[in-house]
Amino acid sequence: MPVEFYGVHISLIRRANKAMEQSRKLTELKNIGTKIAGRLNEVGIFSEDELRIVGAVKTHKMLKEKYPNEIFPVCYYLYSFEGALSDKHWDDIGAEKKRELKGEIDK
Repeated sequence: MPVEFYGVHISLIRRANKAMEQSRKLTELKNIGTKIAGRLNEVGIFSEDELRIVGAVKTHKMLKEKYPNEIFPVCYYLYSFEGALSDKHWDDIGAEKKRELKGEIDK
């Protein structure tokens, strides 16, 4: 049975990832150190392309679902994911984008 997170089959993510040649390792992205990369690996995300396909908001929700008793600060995780995808430090993604992301998490 395929693994699915929020309607995204991990097998499809991996196939799409193989088709893309320039995918970077998570730790090569801004804001993603070994701790966050390890957490991402635990929910089936191993590359930049996989993170891009799932998106910052769904990725944050996946972590919260996997670890319901832990707190995942939006600045440390959600904004870091968005910054990694836009090649910016998490604090440089802008106040408007932060509000938008926070609104998506709060739904």
